[in-house]
Amino acid sequence: MNFPDTLRTTRHRRRLSQLELALRAGTTQRHLSFIESGRSAPGRTMVVRLGESMELSLRERNDLLLAAGFAPVYPQTGLDDPALHHVRDALGHILTGHQPYPAIVVDANHNLVLANDAFALFTDGVAGKLLEPPINVLRLSLHPDGVAPRIVNLSQWAQHILDRMPPGELRDELAAYVPYVEPGPEHVGFAAPMQLRSPKGDLHLTTTISTFATALDVTVAELKLEAFLPADAATAALLTQGLGN
Repeated sequence: MNFPDTLRTTRHRRRLSQLELALRAGTTQRHLSFIESGRSAPGRTMVVRLGESMELSLRERNDLLLAAGFAPVYPQTGLDDPALHHVRDALGHILTGHQPYPAIVVDANHNLVLANDAFALFTDGVAGKLLEPPINVLRLSLHPDGVAPRIVNLSQWAQHILDRMPPGELRDELAAYVPYVEPGPEHVGFAAPMQLRSPKGDLHLTTTISTFATALDVTVAELKLEAFLPADAATAALLTQGLGN
């Protein structure tokens, strides 16, 4: 796909009019129309501005630059590269500081990058094949040989996961593991605490997800830190049991 088509398709996907995008990017609708029709070729700075104005991910911005004939601006460094040692170190401190509550870091494909010791609550009793790298945490959660048998509200939790996933092979696979259950009249949304049976007892866990919004490296920008928190006092007490002894 050439650049005018790529830009137009991306703008439509973002549900932006030419005027809205032009105002965001600091240009005119006429100039943007010329770019989308191929009558005007944008410079690299304009392409970067358009990507930023559409709030594209760094990977998508690089793709937009390539479509326009420019080299990617944003590097993609392996997390094991010495240049990102400070990132791994900082993430390790965050995960350790979240103890005794489970916390993980995943990449753009939901593969496990880092985890703290408390995450063992989830891997207890899981089939070894699901723990072979790369460990996909969504598959780990919903696979019949994974955490799924210990999730009391599995249908509800699974729908919470599936609702946040784009169409694709992984989503189709996960959806096949858990039959869809039509919400009842008292349904208030799928963002409910996970009810997990664990060696510590029955836990009610809620989650919070953090991203690295100001990162200028594709790898770092795509990382997500998911922290599990107790949803009630009983769960907090179970998770902190034995600390300080």
